[in-house]
Amino acid sequence: MFTGLVEGIAIVRDLKKRSKEVVLTFEAQNVDLGGIALGESIAINGICLTVVSFKGSTFSVEASAETLSKTNLNKLRIGSSINMERSLKVGDRLGGHFVTGHVDGTAKIASVVAVGDSKEIWISAADNLIKYIVKKGSVAVDGVSLTVNEVEPDLFSVNIIRYTQDVTILEKAKAGDVVNIECDIISKYVERFVSIGKDSDKDKRLRGLLENFGKEK
Repeated sequence: MFTGLVEGIAIVRDLKKRSKEVVLTFEAQNVDLGGIALGESIAINGICLTVVSFKGSTFSVEASAETLSKTNLNKLRIGSSINMERSLKVGDRLGGHFVTGHVDGTAKIASVVAVGDSKEIWISAADNLIKYIVKKGSVAVDGVSLTVNEVEPDLFSVNIIRYTQDVTILEKAKAGDVVNIECDIISKYVERFVSIGKDSDKDKRLRGLLENFGKEK
């Protein structure tokens, strides 16, 4: 579990293909990796991955073919920058929102407009993503916890304040960039709750009992 409060940026130093998987090695920039352990979960651009090796300020993770096909990891090259966040520990403060690291899909940045020191970013998202996006709700964009400003049929906007620009790769965001999107887990649970039992036998029986009760009266 993560918060969407990115700890810092890391640089891709190596990419090694193993069958259909890829091992990516990163060098953390101004992030203390003290206490990191093998098998620890770490979010790379919002994707929950497992640390398979580490030394000093560098660490490696392994990405499966499925992860590569569903996220923007397949666009990384040596020298690319990524957002990184280590997983929550008991007692840590939750300052963003609950982020699982299970990316729902990718979307494309439609526009970036400077608004004072901030940046307004409009993102074009498919129906399977936009249905979970709620005005003033939360969304993780490349692992960054953000508040949704506006929602249109196939677009939504977020505001990137100066501080967030300084500590994440969103500072260099531009139109056409592909970003990872994780929708707020609460929206997904609500949809699941509403859909379960819809027109089910139990639901129909209950409706029948209520109708008969009314007739008996």
